[in-house]
Amino acid sequence: MAHRQERVAHRQERARRTRAALIESAAEEFARRGYAAASISAILAGSKTTKGAMYFHFESKEDLARAVLDEGGASFVELSDRWLRRTDADPFELLHGLVLDLAALFERSVIVRAEFRLMVEPEFYSDVQSLGSKHWGRAASELAIRARVAGILVDDVDPDLFTRVLSAALAGQRFLMDMTVGDIDLPERFVESLELVLRASATPEWLRTHEERGWRELTSELAPGADELFPARHSE
Repeated sequence: MAHRQERVAHRQERARRTRAALIESAAEEFARRGYAAASISAILAGSKTTKGAMYFHFESKEDLARAVLDEGGASFVELSDRWLRRTDADPFELLHGLVLDLAALFERSVIVRAEFRLMVEPEFYSDVQSLGSKHWGRAASELAIRARVAGILVDDVDPDLFTRVLSAALAGQRFLMDMTVGDIDLPERFVESLELVLRASATPEWLRTHEERGWRELTSELAPGADELFPARHSE
């Protein structure tokens, strides 16, 4: 009985590692070439798996892309939730920390980069709508509401409008990174977008204090549980 359980556990682990390898290889291909141009052969070569193994886990390239979307979205949710649980700074300071971690997440996780690329593909518009509430914008909106309660968001700025404008600014910076030749400091670009939005949204009192003190250095949330946010490639 014990040997049988060990064999079952071994098969399950191999299946998990194969699926993870396929998702990461697919993410690399989608991030580099987009969905339509992505090659199944390249995905198989990158994952060191067979076509039979792929179709055991995924019905099609589209099914594989949806798995990448789900994993990328889960990373955003996990990171956002970590920042929302914190109470060691005011809401705008927490939002600044979240924005910096988002930039690092894009730079460190190919799955997140692929998820961002897939979100603008026509095949996945409906998925983007259904996943929207799970993305980091939910956290930004909640932090904006907390800022309103704390009296540091000006009265005539709607938290939802604040979130939409900031989200659009960050997405635009991310697109520019892909389109521009040469290195772009994504954390710096994300922070400058946040600061510009805050100049029109934060109270004069908060802005004066920020001008004197600058941003507090908050501990990143990417270090704890990094294996969950950035699953490593698993080889056979």
